[in-house]
Amino acid sequence: MERYQKKVILRDLQKKMVLLAGPRQAGKTTLAKAIAQEFASSVYLNYDRAEDRKILIKEAWLPNVELLILDEIHKMPKWKTYLKGIYDTKPETQKILVTGSARLEIFKHVGDSLAGRYFLHRLMPLSPAECKKVHVDCTLDRFLERGGFPEPFLAQDLVDASRWRLQYVDSLLREDVLDFDNIQNLQAIRLVFDLLRERVGSPISYSSIAQDVQVAPNTVKKYIQILEALYIVFRVTPFSKNIARSLLKEPKIYFFDTGLVKGNIGAKFENLVAGCLLKHVFGKIDYEAEDYSLHYLQTKEKQEVDFALVKDCGIEKIIEVKTSDPAVSPGLRYFHEKYALPSIQIVKDLKREYTEQGIEILEAAGYLSSLFL
Repeated sequence: MERYQKKVILRDLQKKMVLLAGPRQAGKTTLAKAIAQEFASSVYLNYDRAEDRKILIKEAWLPNVELLILDEIHKMPKWKTYLKGIYDTKPETQKILVTGSARLEIFKHVGDSLAGRYFLHRLMPLSPAECKKVHVDCTLDRFLERGGFPEPFLAQDLVDASRWRLQYVDSLLREDVLDFDNIQNLQAIRLVFDLLRERVGSPISYSSIAQDVQVAPNTVKKYIQILEALYIVFRVTPFSKNIARSLLKEPKIYFFDTGLVKGNIGAKFENLVAGCLLKHVFGKIDYEAEDYSLHYLQTKEKQEVDFALVKDCGIEKIIEVKTSDPAVSPGLRYFHEKYALPSIQIVKDLKREYTEQGIEILEAAGYLSSLFL
């Protein structure tokens, strides 16, 4: 299937270098090679391959190459300086596409020498919204059963999807984590990973996990930051107008691969919705240059709403997630009535949509398909 972002990336390549980031096996290499088919000449170089690494170090590609694809280049020492050099000295007709399975955008906070030279694109797993845009049939049950990564999602045999996930987890923890940082205790980070799989949708206490794993809370925090940097998990923090204060509160942790979630259908469905909303947020940022973020709401009295879409530091909409119960949740009603916030409750299995005292009760598949991406 053709990914929705292909046309936008082709357009942006005519203007600047493109950084394409996202989880391992989300389809970045496949998309990059599909983009290469649109050029008369292209070169694909992966820093993980010894042969390609020699070419990269020597910059030994022909100057008449129209598209230069550099994969996993962030593993190269001083990779930003390297990219800046080849971008600033390349022939005018040459385009550069950089892909990687780590969060390339995190480096922009540390004196990014690439400023003004690139557009960032984040390729996420498939979603109902993207499937609708590219005319691929899908159901929420299929996403819950297989996750949104292309290979297991599109596999004809469910067993093949399960085999893919076993290999995926092993490669994440044994290869990517070790490549990313010098982890001395791989067993400990594996335990943190497994505990997070069981606690999706609940505020995470670093101290509680530290007691279970028998490491320091700061070590747990570091491990989660590594998992986040590798696009394995993502944090959703409580909304606060004071951003610094928000970051100090307990986050919720979700997985980019819904298939990794352990628990009941409610936890899996909430994770699926979280991933769809995050992809919507990334799309708004990357393609419409709008200031969006994803949070949740919670009071000291434990009144809570699953998600809040935030635009320009203000809440655009609050969203509660249910698998089958259409009755409006007390937390959603509380925030709607007290702050007059646009409110919806999305339900996986819903017979009819309706509005109750200004709160919309919507069928989940339709709502998720209506998101940006």
